[in-house]
Amino acid sequence: MDADILDRARACALGAAIGDAFGMPLEFMPPQPPDRLLREMRRGRLPAGTFTDDTEMALALADSLLATGEAGLDPDDLATRFVAWLAAGPDDVGRHTRLVVGRMAAGQGWEQAANAVQTAYPNSAGNGSLMRCWPVALARWDDLDTLIAESEWQSRVTHAHADCGAACALVNAIIFHLMRNVMPDEAVGEALSDASTPRELWDLVEAAPGRHRDELMNTGWVRHTLESAIWGLLTTDSFEDAIVKVANLGGDADTAASVVGALAGAAYRLDAIPVRWREPLRGEWPMGSGVQWNAARFIVLADDLVGA
Repeated sequence: MDADILDRARACALGAAIGDAFGMPLEFMPPQPPDRLLREMRRGRLPAGTFTDDTEMALALADSLLATGEAGLDPDDLATRFVAWLAAGPDDVGRHTRLVVGRMAAGQGWEQAANAVQTAYPNSAGNGSLMRCWPVALARWDDLDTLIAESEWQSRVTHAHADCGAACALVNAIIFHLMRNVMPDEAVGEALSDASTPRELWDLVEAAPGRHRDELMNTGWVRHTLESAIWGLLTTDSFEDAIVKVANLGGDADTAASVVGALAGAAYRLDAIPVRWREPLRGEWPMGSGVQWNAARFIVLADDLVGA
């Protein structure tokens, strides 16, 4: 495959994990003052450089995509992997995700579980499927229609709200264009049309670059995460600045930084990811296996996903 596309795919995977780990100590914190922005990996509730449930769920999705191969996304297989992940006792689990996967663990099918929780909480539209969606962009790097369809499908396994699926499709479509060296603003514009983005999300994305940081809520709501990530991508011109700018919004910092990390990685390529951030990157996957992940493993994963 094209060497540039491969390099951007590697940076997308590594960038998502780096963003997650960088944002981890800033999660649930207020926005950092503009003159005192965190610029280095720091210890939080986990050791410095440790990725969180955002990346763990993405790795479960990646494993599922690799296992099913050309047969395509299998939601039953993915649901089984989410159940195993929850049973292993992750450090953090989103409320909506815990409710749905908990029902799966009790024997409900994924569709019944996701719909039951959505019916009970009809306004629940969290970012739990958006934070993990990037492996689909790499596995379907050469098929935009399948990329969009499977991005929405993987979302429905836990997050049935239409906004969640639409946000996943949009972000992965942006990655699709960024991997082809399309400029970030143009990639966003093309992806909005490709993904048939609903009007309210379309308007939110178009307005995002004009927002002041004080206007960005950066909560666990999927719209806030999408807004923050697009804002970070389109108001900076480097991978490092995009991560720093978004993570320092606080709130759901690790998730927003992970999403912008996937986007900025695809935009700026592997060499743009600072070595000083790569070196402390760590985490265990599968959970309980004793297998320790570092930056090099994410590069190998990207190669596997794109079939290089």
